[in-house]
Amino acid sequence: MTLDDLRVFVAVCRAGSLSAVARELSCTQSAVSQHVKRLEREIGTGLVERHPRGVVPTQAGRLLQAAAADGIAGLDLALRRLADLVSGDGGSVRITTGATTVRHFMSAAVVDFRRRHPQVNLEFQTETSSRSCFDALAVHDLDLAWITIGPPVRGIEQRPVIDLPWVLAVHADDPLATRSRIESEDLAGIRHIRLPENSTSRARLDAAFAESGIHVTSDTSVADWDTAILLAELGLGHAVVPALPGWRGPGHPSLRFVPIPAFPALSAGWAVRKWDALTPFARAFADTVTENCARGTDPLFPARR
Repeated sequence: MTLDDLRVFVAVCRAGSLSAVARELSCTQSAVSQHVKRLEREIGTGLVERHPRGVVPTQAGRLLQAAAADGIAGLDLALRRLADLVSGDGGSVRITTGATTVRHFMSAAVVDFRRRHPQVNLEFQTETSSRSCFDALAVHDLDLAWITIGPPVRGIEQRPVIDLPWVLAVHADDPLATRSRIESEDLAGIRHIRLPENSTSRARLDAAFAESGIHVTSDTSVADWDTAILLAELGLGHAVVPALPGWRGPGHPSLRFVPIPAFPALSAGWAVRKWDALTPFARAFADTVTENCARGTDPLFPARR
């Protein structure tokens, strides 16, 4: 049994797919399978059940996953601190994010942190969804993940930082652009630009649509929130999106963002394996982002206190 075996096994349990982990690690599915089989041979029992749509851990697998995830978090912290001690420099902070996170939530914080801690390296790894950020925390030597706050995830602690109200992004020439607010019924019968599939934000939005009895008509789906507002600005449809800091103002002269008060706000913030296990610099960076989100908010962008 090796540390790599355990890392891969934890990643497989989280992803529910051998092939997804193989893509993440840039190796073959057979290589991923061999890690799991080696653990099963040594322990003497099956750890995962294979199904047509992926794999799920057995009872024994769930026990090992929980213990391994906790152990890996502590070991990673120790190895990081030892490396910093040996190198004699300030070390690094490793963050995994979605494609738009740094621009919308962290740009000012990065400048502040670098001014305060010029000896510390900031390393960013881009993921496509909160789910993939959770998986990356388990597989890689990462400190922090910026995610859309969702249901509890075993072995992951989530901490909300900012609440994002929903708005309708609409071209300035559209009749809805003159409204001071959008009611649920206004969203029926218009063509929607859909948010990324399998994202937490889309799941929350679809739930709000369903609760309001809205049938969504759409022939367009995008990979990220920025693309949704770009298409709305081009007049190719209407986009219901979280009101991200920086969208209002002169950057989008042909676009209007109209609040939708009936939809519950979307929370964004940090995810880590263990807050108490963060290095001092990782905690300092997380706090700097939180402070900047609070300073940069207005009534439309409430920060968590």
